[in-house]
Amino acid sequence: MDKQTRQQLNQINRDFYAVTASEFDATRGRAWVGWERLHKEMDRPIRSVLDVGCGNGRLGVFLAERMQQPFDYHGVDNSPKLLAFARQTLADYQQVDVQLTEQDVIMDALPDGEYDLVTLFGVIHHVPGFADRRTFMKALAERVANDGYLAFAAWRFYEQERFRSRIVAWDHPIEVEQHDYLLDWRRGERALRYCHYVDDEEHESLCRVTGLSVVADYRADGSTNDLNRYTILRK
Repeated sequence: MDKQTRQQLNQINRDFYAVTASEFDATRGRAWVGWERLHKEMDRPIRSVLDVGCGNGRLGVFLAERMQQPFDYHGVDNSPKLLAFARQTLADYQQVDVQLTEQDVIMDALPDGEYDLVTLFGVIHHVPGFADRRTFMKALAERVANDGYLAFAAWRFYEQERFRSRIVAWDHPIEVEQHDYLLDWRRGERALRYCHYVDDEEHESLCRVTGLSVVADYRADGSTNDLNRYTILRK
């Protein structure tokens, strides 16, 4: 996928979250069910976390409420409105050293450093381009400290009729790839978002390219408890 197309698709999502941030925060306050297994699978102390696409910081809240020890939490997102919600929510957890960075991780480099836990939840379906998703996963793996974890989940929206019914035609000519869709938002103000459906074959290729070892692979979340496919990898 060429850079111009990637920029166009990424801008669709930047515009989407600018419009829906308040509604998104109001309806995305609870922890994902699948995070409980992530917490159980980690058998070493987690002192540092890089949460890529952190949104309103609810993963940071989840970890703060379950981990005994203090930890550093670095949340990165391109939405200043969602980061403001994250800053407000995480301020209640004094044992967490919070750093929030406004950065477009789709078009720009990831933050430097190594972390005990690197997470990517609700993001991979927004990364345009098959090759770029693989490059993105490799970059995430490079931020994992020795014996640390990389955890990500792919939203399997295309498998459910209620989400397939939200697919709309592209409103202008654009050269997208297979499984690239435009979905409408039906809560509050209408908005459109670019989403890519990561199937099993691609999911497994994204795991392989990291060079990390798979610790767990499972489905969770949603009314059917299979809306996201999770993989936890270890360095």
